[in-house]
Amino acid sequence: MVTLLIGKKGTGKTKKLIALANEAVAASAGNVVVIEKGAKLTYDVTHKARLIDTEQYLIEGYDMLFGFISGICAGNYDVTDILVDSTFKICPTGVDGVETFTKKLQELSEASSTNIVLLISAEESELPESINAVCQKV
Repeated sequence: MVTLLIGKKGTGKTKKLIALANEAVAASAGNVVVIEKGAKLTYDVTHKARLIDTEQYLIEGYDMLFGFISGICAGNYDVTDILVDSTFKICPTGVDGVETFTKKLQELSEASSTNIVLLISAEESELPESINAVCQKV
């Protein structure tokens, strides 16, 4: 399942993502991965989760991020949750391309039995209507 945390900057999305990551670690029998741009969540997310800084791997754009997430799923059969902070900072095209990206992630999520959470800094009205069919919003 793909879940979107949607809201403008300053609405508490990152705090919610941190809480979801820590809850997932507590409930998961597998691994939890948190993908971020920069290393700002190091002290907020439990050390039991795998934190990955996209800047270390030069990830930019939806295609690169999708390939990276796919590689995580392919390389580790026991990843139960992947949470992505600051999706639009990693993918600077913003709303353009998010529809295709979320559809591909939904297919990957179903195939790998992995829950994926994306933090999206936008109003719900700014996103394509078709995303509602594929994603659950928090």
